[in-house]
Amino acid sequence: MAQADFIRIQKYLSGIDYSADKDRICEHAQRNGADEEALETLRWIPEGDYDGPDKVSKAVAGS
Repeated sequence: MAQADFIRIQKYLSGIDYSADKDRICEHAQRNGADEEALETLRWIPEGDYDGPDKVSKAVAGS
């Protein structure tokens, strides 16, 4: 995934309170207007709690 995609996904996560689990991250992104491609990417991140945007970006890079 390109750097631009990380930035786009982080925009959809703007305002989320971390620590957040995968389900909360996906729900927040959807409420913020995430497109289907971004949501599909977030659905593939591993289950668990994410303590900040860097952790989400690393998970997205590994998905």
